[in-house]
Amino acid sequence: MFFLSEKLEFPPVEEANMEGLLAVGGDLSPERLLLAYRNGIFPWFSEDTLILWWSPDPRMVLFPEKIRISKSMRKILASNRFKLTKNQKFEEVLLQCANIARDGQEGTWITTEMQFAYKRLHRQGYAVSYEVWENSNLVGGLYGVDLGNVFCGESMFSKTSNASKFALIKLAGELQKNGYKFIDCQLHTKHLESLGAEEIPRTQFVKLLKGKN
Repeated sequence: MFFLSEKLEFPPVEEANMEGLLAVGGDLSPERLLLAYRNGIFPWFSEDTLILWWSPDPRMVLFPEKIRISKSMRKILASNRFKLTKNQKFEEVLLQCANIARDGQEGTWITTEMQFAYKRLHRQGYAVSYEVWENSNLVGGLYGVDLGNVFCGESMFSKTSNASKFALIKLAGELQKNGYKFIDCQLHTKHLESLGAEEIPRTQFVKLLKGKN
């Protein structure tokens, strides 16, 4: 296991264990977080552990052009039910993602330390949020780290049916229009798979991330 020091570095992602755990320790400074994301690494830990850094194999990604939109969602998209904004309520989206109840999960990995770190990234223009509104109420949203050609999705929440799907579909459309390569979804979930996300080998993920075909 690689223990990080104050030096701004990570070991090669190939050194991660079978579960994808690569390194322990370090800090959540904007510089270290951006270095991590640019190399296919992300933090994921709970309140009572050290900072854990991961690079799983395979990796879950969503290519924007492959977003899967059901007939029912097409009807919602064509209606005026939801409205989308960007970076209007970043801290609120962050807090909602941390507090939303999730099946099979106790507590949250979006710790107080993590919230502080992503607020700093937001102030620097890297961490962004998308908010979904219904009748002037915030009912869903997502946030992540924008690398300029890859969007690293971190978390989403929904207080009403289809709100987070709406956000992800709108995000995919925007990213496709602007030539982004993919959305990094990190780990497999059936929900993401139903929306078109897929697992690819880490070697392929890193090549795409670094601009190598």
